[in-house]
Amino acid sequence: MITHPSRHCAVELQALPSRIGQVRRIVSAQLRYWHLDPLIDRAALGVTELLTNVHRHAQPDKTCTVEIELLLDHLVVSVHDHDPRLPVAGDISDVAATATCGRGLAMVAAVSESWGVRAEGESGKVVWFMLSAKPAVAAATPTPVRRVRAEKPAQRFVSEVELSDEHRSQHAPARSAVAG
Repeated sequence: MITHPSRHCAVELQALPSRIGQVRRIVSAQLRYWHLDPLIDRAALGVTELLTNVHRHAQPDKTCTVEIELLLDHLVVSVHDHDPRLPVAGDISDVAATATCGRGLAMVAAVSESWGVRAEGESGKVVWFMLSAKPAVAAATPTPVRRVRAEKPAQRFVSEVELSDEHRSQHAPARSAVAG
């Protein structure tokens, strides 16, 4: 189920690898709709990490809800699952260089302004992160528009075409790197 009120979007899903990519595309599309394109990469990375944690660790099931909400000048992305166990954010320096897990929450922390976990008793928990959605400050002085008037553009174009034809005959013919 997807809801799209003006400043809120929620998606309920099973946190399976095939669904994680779909949710990432939904989040990206919603941020484009809200004109928050600069946040897409960080939001997509964060939601991917949180959903991967649900897929790998949540018990008894993988059902979860992803919510994105635009609150004034902040975007809040949260994932609610039914596992009451809270995630443990370890020290990233303790993770082996060849380890395939253990960096997710550190990555979320690195790309966000803040993140956290809210226990919801027996109904599970919510893991969230926040991104700044402040508009970029416009330049103090606008870039001047420069108009250039070319003299006799048609003759100049013909001369360039003729010149390039002369040079073309001196070079070897182009070949494709693709067989066939």
